[in-house]
Amino acid sequence: MARGIIYVMKTVVPGLVKIGKTGLNNFEARMYQLEHNGYFNVVGLKRVFAIEVDEYDEKESMLDDIFSRSRVPNSELFALDIDLIMQLLSSFEGKQVYPAPKTQTKDKVFQTATTAIQSNQNQGQVPDGSYFLQQKIKTTNKTLKATMNVVGGKFIVPAGTEVSLVEGPGLSTGVKQLRDLYVDDNGVSTEDVEFSSPSSAGSFVTGKACGGWVTWKTADGKPIDTFRQGDD
Repeated sequence: MARGIIYVMKTVVPGLVKIGKTGLNNFEARMYQLEHNGYFNVVGLKRVFAIEVDEYDEKESMLDDIFSRSRVPNSELFALDIDLIMQLLSSFEGKQVYPAPKTQTKDKVFQTATTAIQSNQNQGQVPDGSYFLQQKIKTTNKTLKATMNVVGGKFIVPAGTEVSLVEGPGLSTGVKQLRDLYVDDNGVSTEDVEFSSPSSAGSFVTGKACGGWVTWKTADGKPIDTFRQGDD
């Protein structure tokens, strides 16, 4: 089980971040290289958060898959809200590498990121209606198809939704408890389950960390993040 470090860095361009990985003994050298000459220092990379985890190759690949639509072509840069990445990374089981835990604990990082995300959600509320998720589960080669209903800013996964029984990296304790309570042995939800964010609703369905703002889509295929950005 390979252990290594996953990190996120901000840039001078708002909404543009870098997600990467490095070996346990190479973090400081990698940060120095990127902060002084990453992408020829055009984007001004600065470290924000890093965590040491098991199966770091698999976890970074998972993040790449989740945010593939937001990737800047031929780079490790993503057009994403950095608070979303920090929320996901700080929910992983592992040892916080940066910032130093005595400065800001992993729980505090998660809470701060979650508060910022909720604030952004309030600024760009998803209209009431139904939204859709379609995602291939690599371990079973099966495609999940799910509907999420939005009512008054609440994100609801309805009873009868088929979910993945396979649980992967980044699944929060709270969502896992809801899956234990409201998913039967066949992988079908037994009740309507309400969430405060589309990412939690997506995690409930997929069984792993989920970037709900880009995963849930309108009937015509637009990610619901377009509402947060103020697009029609």
